[in-house]
Amino acid sequence: MTIPTPLTGVVPPVCTPLTPDREVDTSSLTRLVDHLVAGGVDGLFVLGSTSEVAYLTDRQRALVVDTVVGHVGGRLPVLAGAIDMTTPRVLDHARALARAGVDAVVVTAPFYTRTHPAEIARHFRLVAEGCAVPVVAYDLPVSVHSKLGAGLVLELARDGVLAGLKDSSGDEGAFRSVVLGKRSEPGLAGFSVLTGSEVTADSALAMGADGVVPGLGNVDPAGYARLYRACREGDWGRARAEQERLCGLFGMVAAGDPARMGGSSSALGAFKAALRLRGVIDCAATAEPQIPLSPAETDRVGGHLAAAGLL
Repeated sequence: MTIPTPLTGVVPPVCTPLTPDREVDTSSLTRLVDHLVAGGVDGLFVLGSTSEVAYLTDRQRALVVDTVVGHVGGRLPVLAGAIDMTTPRVLDHARALARAGVDAVVVTAPFYTRTHPAEIARHFRLVAEGCAVPVVAYDLPVSVHSKLGAGLVLELARDGVLAGLKDSSGDEGAFRSVVLGKRSEPGLAGFSVLTGSEVTADSALAMGADGVVPGLGNVDPAGYARLYRACREGDWGRARAEQERLCGLFGMVAAGDPARMGGSSSALGAFKAALRLRGVIDCAATAEPQIPLSPAETDRVGGHLAAAGLL
């Protein structure tokens, strides 16, 4: 299938379950996909930050994509991250993903080397020219150290280079500029504007976002599906109540002790611990060199699940 224009709804960035020896657990991965589909999601995004894409080998990346695309069987659009440092490496990933049957690739700005906005624009143009599927820009300045400006995003959308934006910048003013820019140009009606925020999804949808890409959606896809429906129906009281429940659940990302682990270890470890506690995946292992949650920290994750009515 191809992605709808625009892509709307809940498109979670799918966790990558691992075995205790840090190989991809394909059985748990297919159960996770079934859990997400049953929760009412509208698409799947594999090989993103929540998927631990930066830690996976090319062999593991390919296994994730083949497993998910094969299991979904065209029921939902599958987007996949072509995440790497430079244009030639991204093109290699994007072409492999297109051959594997994904419906769109998700691409960040180049990173490691310093880049000018003109080089970032050239990067996206070259990827779009060299890839057989639509390209969605991934604005992730905390990791790639380059903010995708609203003007650049809209220019590339106008020129047919980008099919959408997944905004994980946390810059709500810039996000609104993209939403307003899209609204002002009928030719951009098919361009997808998606927020990566777990805790302000209702606000983004109220602004006019087309959908949400929440990492926490792995744990509670049905909650985000309810939130999305409430927003689309204009029931803002119901939407706010659901969002505030999800904000409480999101507190699990702080379960890990910051004195001994980084924020990524804590957040990704919490999502995986929650999925294991809910019986979706077999093992909560995260990729090396991330530090695992302790039993006490895992208990804290369980407390958040219980408070949100998920245990």
